[in-house]
Amino acid sequence: MSPFPLDAVDRIMAVMACAFPPEFGEAWNRRQVSDALLLTGTHHGLITPDGSIAPEPNGLVAGFYLSRGVLDEEELLLFAIAPQWRRRGLGHTLLRHFIDGARRRDKKRLFLEMRCNNPAGILYAAHGFRPVGIRPRYYRASNGDRIDAITQELMLD
Repeated sequence: MSPFPLDAVDRIMAVMACAFPPEFGEAWNRRQVSDALLLTGTHHGLITPDGSIAPEPNGLVAGFYLSRGVLDEEELLLFAIAPQWRRRGLGHTLLRHFIDGARRRDKKRLFLEMRCNNPAGILYAAHGFRPVGIRPRYYRASNGDRIDAITQELMLD
């Protein structure tokens, strides 16, 4: 039996196809997503356009997250809201859901990594994430430019 809903990969891929700018190469392929969902300690969340965290089977999904936890830490691997559903508070709702879930799983420290010019940094900062490191020239843009990655953390109570 699958540890995640059978349509979770389809729903994640549909959002990822429109939410990640192709010029930065940040989107994962279907195999990467499905393999990640099979790993112990991996969690995902889906959100509908009306803000529900528990979408109906085959219902419309506006965003998702994918995370992986080990011991008392968890990393937010992917986070996206489809462009047509942005600026409605869904990102805040979904990020709160991720943080609350990690807290229930007894995580003490959350991490994420993002390219330095990612506008989602404002969302992460609003929820208490703070920069703790830089990976110089980590991302490669389609035009060949190299972009730094910023590692951020959130300490949980």
